[in-house]
Amino acid sequence: MTDILPMQATHSQDTLQQLSCIVRRWAPLEELQDTAIAEVQLIHVDSATNYCSAVYEPCLCFVIQGSKTVQLGDKEIVYSGPSYMASAIHLPVLGRINHATPEQPYLAVKVSVDPQEVAGLILELGDKAPPAGHDAICSEMDCGLSSAPMDARMQEALYRLLRLLDSPEDIQVLSPLARRELIYRALMGGLGSQMRRFATTDSQANRIARVIYTLKENFTQPLRIRELAAAANMSESTLYHSFREVTRMSPLQFQKKLRLHEARRLMLAEGLEAATASYRVGYESPSHFSREYSRMFGASPRADVSQLRGAQATPLPA
Repeated sequence: MTDILPMQATHSQDTLQQLSCIVRRWAPLEELQDTAIAEVQLIHVDSATNYCSAVYEPCLCFVIQGSKTVQLGDKEIVYSGPSYMASAIHLPVLGRINHATPEQPYLAVKVSVDPQEVAGLILELGDKAPPAGHDAICSEMDCGLSSAPMDARMQEALYRLLRLLDSPEDIQVLSPLARRELIYRALMGGLGSQMRRFATTDSQANRIARVIYTLKENFTQPLRIRELAAAANMSESTLYHSFREVTRMSPLQFQKKLRLHEARRLMLAEGLEAATASYRVGYESPSHFSREYSRMFGASPRADVSQLRGAQATPLPA
């Protein structure tokens, strides 16, 4: 037994080294970078960052090395490589890289996940997936964001997926299989029960997931809690309480963050003026929009967009 454990540790370190080499090779820039695999993005950051605002989509994020902090409402989650994070729903968050140097950069992989794909695999597994482990972070009953250590089997599955970047002719056929294995490993690991709660029809977490989807698709419209509660077959007080458990913020705060992120995108990508963008995302008062934008992003809409346009690359923590 004493001979086997060092061998396992060495094998794991070799896999991490291979993963590090692949990410460095295919992500030479300090930014979130797309790959030939449509659902896979790579992150390479050489230095610590300030907090960056983002909206997580349903995904699995794998930290190979480095450390970062994510703020989800009033909840702060710190995780370091090698670990992985599961985002079950769309969530506005703040993130920053804590430790990274050119010699030891922050390296991570983001794999987008279709909730329907997760639900289909859960049906196949039945009751085989084990309950969440004690080492899961943010392990409240219905927290929408959670993280756990990445074991050797998960590292090997991730390596099989990323290795396809070196053989693009295999991507179309093999990448869906490699992604499916990653989802399977996550469901069978420490975050399995948490992922199942959000995918299981008519669970409390799944009802909130549907509410979040409705808000995401209609965030420019006035917020009507009564209608959302009725659609989810919940009382207004239960909806409000459960929503805060999942997102660590109120429905109004959630909607506001979605609106401000979309306004920022419209100004950057489409060149809209602040007033036009504010109306487009549902604000009736440009001055009200400007105040809330400044509180969230730390600068007025014009100053923030000018700064982002002037930067050669904006690191986006994963």
